Amino acid sequence: MTSHFGRDVHEVLGGGKVADVLLWRNRIVSAALLIGMTAIWFLFEVVEYSFVTLFCHISITAMLLFFLWCTGAEIFRWNPPKIPEIILQEYAFSEVASTFHTRFNQFLSKLLEIACGKDPPLFFLAIFSLYILSVVGTYVSFLNLLYFGFLCMETLPFLYDRYQDDVDPLVGDVIREIRSKYRNFDSNFLNKIPRGTVKEKKGR
Repeated sequence: MTSHFGRDVHEVLGGGKVADVLLWRNRIVSAALLIGMTAIWFLFEVVEYSFVTLFCHISITAMLLFFLWCTGAEIFRWNPPKIPEIILQEYAFSEVASTFHTRFNQFLSKLLEIACGKDPPLFFLAIFSLYILSVVGTYVSFLNLLYFGFLCMETLPFLYDRYQDDVDPLVGDVIREIRSKYRNFDSNFLNKIPRGTVKEKKGR
């Protein structure tokens, strides 16, 4: 679905499997990812597991289950487990890394473009947002902040894609209001700041 701003949400998210997961078009993978991240957050933040302890406990459990399976296969003549040469395919990591690389470069480019001051309302909004994020970061642990960001990534694109016909007019009104406030601020305060004249240096 194309928004009133002229770009498809799936295209904005980079397309491909990552966009499908964020928009819940592959519900099994999206749900599994959400449950897995919630379990990780619960174990680290609520139960207060350390990473090394959790990794060792998971490895011990997996090795014991695999050992019981292999032993039971010899005794009861079950089918023995097959050990694949490649457990995780390379293309999965390549696609995730490529998507992250593209999105991160776009984020840096956009941040530098905003920093040039070509769009003053967006510049002040970015400064304000980063300041709010820094304040929140002093009271919220990094894991909680990371989990909250993941929840936003898993829910906001899906909700926007579903209800964008209702959201776009509201966002447009907010942007117009911000631009109007900035024009008033610029005319009443910024333009009244005296600026010195630049004198050309005379050659000696």
